[in-house]
Amino acid sequence: MSNADVLACRQILRQGSRSFHAASLLLPHRVGDAASALYAFCRLADNAVDHPSAPGPVVSGLEARLDAVYSDDHLNSSVDRAFRDVVTTHEIPRAVPEALLEGLRWDEAGRTYSDISDLYDYGVRVGSTVGVMMTLVMGRRDAETLTAASELGLAMQLTNIARDVGEDARRGRIYLPLGRLRNSGIDPDAWLREPRLEPGISDTVAWLLDDADRLYARSWKGVARLPSSSRPAIRAAALLYSEIGNEIRRAGFDSISRRAWTTRMTKLRILARAGLGSGPPPGAFPGAARAASDPDTDPARHAVAIVVAAAAAGGTADAVAS
Repeated sequence: MSNADVLACRQILRQGSRSFHAASLLLPHRVGDAASALYAFCRLADNAVDHPSAPGPVVSGLEARLDAVYSDDHLNSSVDRAFRDVVTTHEIPRAVPEALLEGLRWDEAGRTYSDISDLYDYGVRVGSTVGVMMTLVMGRRDAETLTAASELGLAMQLTNIARDVGEDARRGRIYLPLGRLRNSGIDPDAWLREPRLEPGISDTVAWLLDDADRLYARSWKGVARLPSSSRPAIRAAALLYSEIGNEIRRAGFDSISRRAWTTRMTKLRILARAGLGSGPPPGAFPGAARAASDPDTDPARHAVAIVVAAAAAGGTADAVAS
């Protein structure tokens, strides 16, 4: 990657996610550059769907960009050039970013999710794929490490969904499982017309955060399978994101009228703690015990297996098709 392309990607990372940018500072230089390229490509793709510059389908254009990345076509974009260098150098199967675009296609179509298993299928595509690509960049391709990375990416996506309930609703989107909402006394269509905090919403957000916590806790052991030089950054990313969930809890699960964020001092404290020891700090994942489950029968483990198999074996697009 050229210095100019790397700088362009790092600027997108710095502006797009303070949490990921903070964690990336702990990565070795080579891995940090590749992580910036991965983030920039994924961020620009997500932004294109969330904020289209023109009417009409967006994902078809993203697919054309991916075609060019995986071919010998000339690339005009700094982000696409950097991303091509990453997928080539680290042998990232095309099936993995294709799965990401499939999830964005679901966004474009306004897809909703009836239960948690359906939501996992979405989270695997837009969250676990990033964890898988990062793991390949760090030189690990075994299924156990990829599974842990996928579950961490899924946990982060569940945290995103819990944080952005109000913001999504104001764009006419709802990601919370509809069956859970109806069982909590919420009519999703009526609520979308007038989004507000009420018990059924706060209960569902609390439940989703607990589910994210159990995935954070379960994926934590997989960090030990990564190169030692990269472990502090991944621990920091997990702690920084789970702390967003803790901020939502402190706000009474109100992610309608406010957006949870962590202070600079909190980030610095977490970055310092991430380099110490191998275990999570006490109270890091408070919902994990409430949402404990057997990994062998867990639908989250089943959901991530699809993208893990594609990454480990260099699968095709069909490997992650719904």
